[in-house]
Amino acid sequence: MTEVHGIDWEDAFANAAYIEGGMAYPESWALKAEAFRKEASCELDIPYGDSPRERFDLFHPSGSPKGLAVFVHGGYWLDFDKSSWSHLAQGALSMGWAVALPSYTLAPDARINEITREIGRAIGAAAERVDGPIRLAGHSAGGHLVSRMVCDDSPLSKATSDAITRVVSISGLHDLRPLRLHSMNEQLRLGEAEAAAESAVLRRPRQGIELVAWVGARERPEFLRQSALIVEAWGRRGRQTELVAEAGRHHFDVIDGLSDPEHPLTKAFAGP
Repeated sequence: MTEVHGIDWEDAFANAAYIEGGMAYPESWALKAEAFRKEASCELDIPYGDSPRERFDLFHPSGSPKGLAVFVHGGYWLDFDKSSWSHLAQGALSMGWAVALPSYTLAPDARINEITREIGRAIGAAAERVDGPIRLAGHSAGGHLVSRMVCDDSPLSKATSDAITRVVSISGLHDLRPLRLHSMNEQLRLGEAEAAAESAVLRRPRQGIELVAWVGARERPEFLRQSALIVEAWGRRGRQTELVAEAGRHHFDVIDGLSDPEHPLTKAFAGP
């Protein structure tokens, strides 16, 4: 247990222990995703790099896509891949967007700054296949990764970066410095410099970007703090930001709205 100034950082980042039936969610996600893929028009395992996990799935709408929507999964950069989240493409897909879901190399096989660059390559590769504007959404660690795409040191090309109009960080992690005090850092290997460099709240966001920080109102206090922090930090820099704490939602069901085209989360992601 690591405590600094009265904060137990092991507990601060714990989610499943505070969610009823929390351990059953991963299997449920995987089953829903598999069923969705069987019915969807999609291309699977498109390579965007040489490593085994540098692959993305691309889901196609019924007509010409209005643009590209990308969802990046979470798991503390340590767990999961794209195959557990396919069903979350449904909302944006129904609204006419092509939807890409990338996997990425997990820690400890990659450091977080390397994962950031991988996601940049994934978005660039998907953008080569779909014309139009780009929207980004990510959950938890994925919220960190999509926010990093619109920072001043983005790994994206200027053309791809300029096409991004909105980022929705869902329960995102934007200040990585406390993670150095958690046992997971044995695998993340975050040093002081990398933790600061990879913290979106400490970086300058791109001009003209819209950020929505979406979080469940029933989430752990640290996740509520992290969402409020990026809204405050980027808002001070003159960017258009919005904080939404969705009533009744926790860290594991806050993403459910992405599967429903009528849900406010989908409209924040893929709406006008």
